[in-house]
Amino acid sequence: MDYVRLGRSGLKVSRLCLGMMSYGSKTWRDWVLEGDEGLAFVKRAFELGINFIDTADVYSIGVSEEITGKAIKEYGRREEIILATKVNGKMSDAPNDRGLSRKHIIDGVEASLKRLGTDYIDLYQIHRWDYDVPIDETMEALHDLVRMGLVRYIGASSMFAWQLAKAQYLADFKGWTRFISMQNHYNLMYREEEREMIPFCLDEGVGLIPWSPLARGYLTGSRSRDSETQTLRAGSDAFAESMYGSEADFDVVERLISVANDLGLPPVQVSLAWLLSKPGVASPIIGSTKIKHLEEAVKAVELRLDAETINKLEEPYKPHRVLGHS
Repeated sequence: MDYVRLGRSGLKVSRLCLGMMSYGSKTWRDWVLEGDEGLAFVKRAFELGINFIDTADVYSIGVSEEITGKAIKEYGRREEIILATKVNGKMSDAPNDRGLSRKHIIDGVEASLKRLGTDYIDLYQIHRWDYDVPIDETMEALHDLVRMGLVRYIGASSMFAWQLAKAQYLADFKGWTRFISMQNHYNLMYREEEREMIPFCLDEGVGLIPWSPLARGYLTGSRSRDSETQTLRAGSDAFAESMYGSEADFDVVERLISVANDLGLPPVQVSLAWLLSKPGVASPIIGSTKIKHLEEAVKAVELRLDAETINKLEEPYKPHRVLGHS
């Protein structure tokens, strides 16, 4: 495993991050692994050198954080693990139990710390932009968490580049903590972030930790052009179907499979290697419900694609509407 600094910060993360959304409660999503099933994946991730784990309070409405905390306690050393979670999602029907208000951020971090069984979070991220709360209220609350020692660094997730620019400018102007990372929607099938967000992050020294690096399984071959699916998640993931599945998307998938076959490698490794070759990308977030898939993904860190192969992979891409900001 290789390790890189997350943006211009001093924080060093593994080139892949284990996403914990797949572990929690089936009452939230029917493809989620329940109970202690997810612990084995965290254990294996640590054995493979992954030191970066990402979850969110809204995943299985807190259960994912509980599993994450248990896994770190059983299989890791807290000081060696980079623990990331997120705040913003709806946690109950109470009007203040969601969003990026000062109240919910402070209530949210306290609840997350309790579920995670730790006294600090390495990377606390806002889970999308909150149009109902002034950004200065959000940024000051996050800065106060850093000052209190509850949070080490702060990060953002999918939004427009102008929004991140506004937040960073405000932090500089007020002397508050800046975002060091952007968890954005970026993969071989969706590259609209290359227009504005990624160039801005490169200029500002904000590290990229892309979510859905395998396009919710499309870039593994789990879906086909005739709509046949090969996994439970592929057959019940309405969110994926709302974002992917156009004829152009399948052109990209078919090109990926062709290139992977020529290289004698699984599409997963080629797709991740492409993403890892991109400027600013520190640690794509990978999810897994099979140990062999996790082990397969980690091998992508050592794979280097030449310029000709990268051009072949990128050639079928067609522009998309903005996806993943909500």
